[in-house]
Amino acid sequence: MQIAEHMLRTGRHGTLHEFGMAFADLKASTKRIGLAWSLAWHDIVSRYRGSILGPFWITLSMGLMVLGMGFLYAEIFKVPIQRYMPFVALGIVFWGVIVGVITEGCDTFVHASGMLSQTSLPMFTFVWRTVLRNLITLAHHMVIVVVVLVWFGYWKVANVPLAMLGIFLMLLNVSWASMAVGIASARFRDVPQIVGSVMQFAMFMTPIFWEPSRMSGGRAHALLVLNPFFHMIDGIRAPLMGGQTGSGTYPILALLAVVGWLSVFTAFTLTRRRIVHYL
Repeated sequence: MQIAEHMLRTGRHGTLHEFGMAFADLKASTKRIGLAWSLAWHDIVSRYRGSILGPFWITLSMGLMVLGMGFLYAEIFKVPIQRYMPFVALGIVFWGVIVGVITEGCDTFVHASGMLSQTSLPMFTFVWRTVLRNLITLAHHMVIVVVVLVWFGYWKVANVPLAMLGIFLMLLNVSWASMAVGIASARFRDVPQIVGSVMQFAMFMTPIFWEPSRMSGGRAHALLVLNPFFHMIDGIRAPLMGGQTGSGTYPILALLAVVGWLSVFTAFTLTRRRIVHYL
């Protein structure tokens, strides 16, 4: 009996210690946010070294895709170009952020294996690195957002503060998802392929190119209500186009962020010591 009580106390002490260490890692990473920014900026510069337009090549290709799909699908769906072009442009731009943070999250710890094995840097630093890298890319793509909002007159009705709230909630959710796949990918190297396939499937199930109103029940359809990516996109796109989001969009995103971060932080607490050995 005494042995069992001792083991229980030891187990609780060990769990609390691991939780404390994980929280210390998170706290230390906030003090190293400048380092995370420098690493993210270096990634962008290295990727486009020697290029004339740099990251704007992606913006250019995305802009051409928006133009092509906008004119083509507006004709196929019989939707006015004034409504469909901004709809698809905003969908593609912000979907790119979601996909980028999550899929690149698979390599968060794998690509940082050298630094993690040789330094005592907080592991969360590399999560922020992934997020910030995609935010830099988004900053370039905002050219497309501004152009379509101004060209089609939506800047007059856009609710920018509400859209900023949507962006913030989106980032909260894709950040924990990025860390989750990062932990899983460190242990199982086939996770990136699975994540890539899931995100490709999700793109067609999420109203990026097609309007929610075309489904029976509209936003109330189960495939949309249960689709977190729809809420992330809708929380940004609807206010920028002067429309209304679903009544549960922001509460769902907030709840998802809380549950997601609690779950991922628990997983990180349990695996923090093993991640370097996985690499």
